[in-house]
Parts: sequence; structure tokens; C-alpha cells
Amino acid sequence: MWPMLWALWFAAGGIPKLDILVIFLIGTVLTRSAGCVINDFADRKIDGSVERTKNRPLATGALTSKEALIFAAVLMLLAFGLVLLTNRLTVMMSFAALFLATLYPFTKRFTQLPQLFLGAAFGFAIPMAYAAQTGSTNQQTWWLYLAGILWALVYDTYYAMADRKDDEKIGVKSTAILFGKADLLIVGLTQFVVLAIVITIGLNAQRGWPFILGIAAAAGFAIYQLYTSRHREPEKCFNAFLNNNYLGMAVFIGIAADYLIRGAAS
Repeated sequence: MWPMLWALWFAAGGIPKLDILVIFLIGTVLTRSAGCVINDFADRKIDGSVERTKNRPLATGALTSKEALIFAAVLMLLAFGLVLLTNRLTVMMSFAALFLATLYPFTKRFTQLPQLFLGAAFGFAIPMAYAAQTGSTNQQTWWLYLAGILWALVYDTYYAMADRKDDEKIGVKSTAILFGKADLLIVGLTQFVVLAIVITIGLNAQRGWPFILGIAAAAGFAIYQLYTSRHREPEKCFNAFLNNNYLGMAVFIGIAADYLIRGAAS
């Protein structure tokens, strides 16, 4: 949700159109939920071997695969119904978003970089937000999309670090396994790149001190995540993953507050 909101505010140069905001807030919940269902369907035969996921309903048999697929389809149809209330470009983009959301859960079988596919899927709300708000995309759109992809690489690497031992046993691929002992170094550098991209976009959009404060707060959360996961304890790595919610929120509050305070002042 947070990168989508960053995109809407940047695209609108302030508060976006109310109907677009509502559509994207509800659509984010629907597509994110559908993605979770598809992911659990894809992992139904391996989740039982992972301590953290062994009690998921598809892994235990509490739900059937058919029920899961029907539910995912209903969620996607509802989301598509919302997209139809926007414009042609956004509707066309929604098919790419559906493809990426469906593809991601299966990428951990054939690549050690499934986190990049996750970022591409979750981050696709960014160009869709620009398309819905302005009817087009621009260079800023795709730089922000890159930031969204890299941010997903960061937080999902923390997520994968929590499951690394189980994943190695069952043969599931991830950036946590690929990066090995360099995991935190790479995560830290990637966090820096993400924030550097966002701050560059903001400064080019002539954002000021409220925006800078938001970025500073986000940087603080990034440092906290690196510190708390320094011993690579699964629970601490999972907490670092969850803490990214606050990082994304801090960036959004900075963007929104800047447009509100400095816009009102001008």
C-alpha cells in the first residue's frame, strides 16, 4: 500500500482524486489478499515443512486447493471491477499486474531472486497509480517503480532470512540463501539506494523539510532493522521484515505532510 500512496501523491502533486484514492486503497487490499492466496496455493506442499508456515490452512488440509483458487479468482474479479472504473491505460496495465502476481509464487522454484519478482508484482501499483491519476506515466514513475522493487527485495530478504534453514533443507530458493553471509551488507546498501531514489524524486519535485524529515525517519527504521537482525535470529529477522511497514509509512507521511503544509503556506 505505501508505495502506491507515494505514487498517487507524487502523481497528483498533492491529494489525489478521491475516487482514484478509494479505488486503489480497496484494490490494494483485494490484490494483496489474492496474492497471498496464490502464494499459499503454490506453497501448499512445502509449507508443512517450514516451522513458521506449517499451520497454514492449505498445508494442514483445512482448506482445499479448489476453494483457494475460487477465492483468489473472486478477489481478482472484484479488483478488476474496480480497475474498470478508471481509464484504458490503467485497465491495460492491470493484466500485467495479474501476470506478475500469479507468476511470483512459483519463481522460488527456478531462481534465487524471487524477491525481485515480488517487488515487480507488488510495485506495479506504482505505474498503475500514475496512469489512473494522470492518464500517463513518466520518468518519475519508473524510477519510483524501481525503488518499490528494491524495497521489496529488502523486506522480503528479511522474511527469507527467518526461514533460511528450512528453505535450504527443502530446496526453496531465496536471496537470503544467495547472499549468504553478505546478506545484511547487501540489504543495507539496497536500503540506501531505495531512499536515495525516493529523496531524489522528492527534491526534483521541489519537496522540502517535511519530506526530508519523513526520509530521515525512514532511514532510522532501516538502521533499526539492520541492528535488530544483526545476529540473524529468525524471530528478529521477521520483526525487521514487519518493521518495514513503519518505514513505508514514514516516507508517505513525509510526502503527504509536505504537500499539505507547504502547499497551504504557498
